[in-house]
Amino acid sequence: MSTLELRRTGTMLTVLGLLGLVVVYWLSFFWVSTEASQGVAQRIFYVHVPAAWTAFLGFGIAALASGMYLWLRDERFDRTALCAAEGGMIFATIMITTGPLWGRIAWGTYWTREPRLTLTLLMWFIFLGYFLVRRSSENPEKGKRYAAVTAIMGALLIPFIHVSVLWFRSLHPQPVVLRTDGGPALPGDMLTLLLTSLAVFTMLFVGLFMLRYALEGLRNDITLRARKAVS
Repeated sequence: MSTLELRRTGTMLTVLGLLGLVVVYWLSFFWVSTEASQGVAQRIFYVHVPAAWTAFLGFGIAALASGMYLWLRDERFDRTALCAAEGGMIFATIMITTGPLWGRIAWGTYWTREPRLTLTLLMWFIFLGYFLVRRSSENPEKGKRYAAVTAIMGALLIPFIHVSVLWFRSLHPQPVVLRTDGGPALPGDMLTLLLTSLAVFTMLFVGLFMLRYALEGLRNDITLRARKAVS
């Protein structure tokens, strides 16, 4: 796909994703039923959980692309990892911002040292380190390799974050969709809105990723042309 096609497709998906967010927020306030124990505060669920899913998606793509970059030394994989990690950080920041807000109402505290919260914050800091490591070396290639290893290490936490509520005592509820003992434990309207929100957040991530990848490709082309002009 050419840079122009990436920009057009990315723009379209981003616009659709933003419009979809408006629909999700409207449905969360005026359509979906109110959860019995938490009341309207539970509606942050339709932002927090999709943000978490999208963050894990971005970090997972970053780790896979980083592994391919270490193997093949193809700059396209490094650009993929960088753009995916940036998108993952955006949605991870939304996740760790909305989580304490929800926790303050549900648990009576913004933060507690429980496994899922601690591992998620650790992952956020690891990927923050990813961007710092890229610029920590005077040799750009060495910085990219170090960053690739950092991305892989950060993404290894994702499965542990998911199963932490099953393995350890946790204030977080156990999975309500990806359950091991049967189907989703959500009413139909809540499940419908959750899946809709997941689709919208994913669409927005893909759109932003494509725009960012196109921009990084243009920047790389300009750098190569400048080097050729100097030589």
